[in-house]
Amino acid sequence: MSRQWIVSLLLLPLTLASATGQPTPEERLENTPRHLEWAEVQRDGRTIECFVAYPERADDAPAVVVIHEIFGLTDWVRGVTDQLAEKGYLAIAPDLLSGMGPGGGGTSSFDSGDAVRRAIRNLANDQVNADLDAAARYVTGLPSADGSVSVAGFCWGGSRSFAYATHNPKLTAACVFYGTAPTDADAISQIACPVFGFYGENDNRVNSTIDQTKRLMEAAGKAYKPVIYDGAGHGFMRAGEAADASDANKQARRQAWDRWLEILQEK
Repeated sequence: MSRQWIVSLLLLPLTLASATGQPTPEERLENTPRHLEWAEVQRDGRTIECFVAYPERADDAPAVVVIHEIFGLTDWVRGVTDQLAEKGYLAIAPDLLSGMGPGGGGTSSFDSGDAVRRAIRNLANDQVNADLDAAARYVTGLPSADGSVSVAGFCWGGSRSFAYATHNPKLTAACVFYGTAPTDADAISQIACPVFGFYGENDNRVNSTIDQTKRLMEAAGKAYKPVIYDGAGHGFMRAGEAADASDANKQARRQAWDRWLEILQEK
């Protein structure tokens, strides 16, 4: 996906966002006072491109692994890492398409959103989990990290964050933004952290699975706390930043950010 395509996909709907007081992802990344960097994380001969945002604080910080949407690692997702850093968290967003694009590139090497979606659809579960493991080890191993890590993801990444909770017993929390859960009871039984769901009311594709998830999590004795935001649609965390965002999406985004930060503060 070319840089031009990323801009057309995500930034054009937000070009007037600054008029609402919310900077565009591009503006946030260009103007942040915090240290942002790219890291090449190695595992088993594979290189995962990761974007890391450092908080400004005097002590060691909790880490958050941010899993991107089905659009891949975009400026919006990188902007989320900066927003987490702004609140005191050490955030890392791995490009899970690293090496999977044309010429061995990642998200930015694809020429269309459809090509990105197809490539993400074909990612192997074991590869995704291993890449997330590598990102989690890297970020918690940084000198400024306190050793703890949670995970959060959006859309496809929301589903992956739930799945990753079944894989990594060291997580302090999994925050699932409008993603579905695994349906394998044995996998659910492996979850060692609380799972927090964030859902838009007008997203029945996802919400129609919540009751089953509740049953599976309850049967396994696991903590699952879903919240459905009135009137919001799928993708409200990103849509709620747009200049033309609906009131419901804007409110859901604000409430979800507040809740997310409260969850992180408790861990």
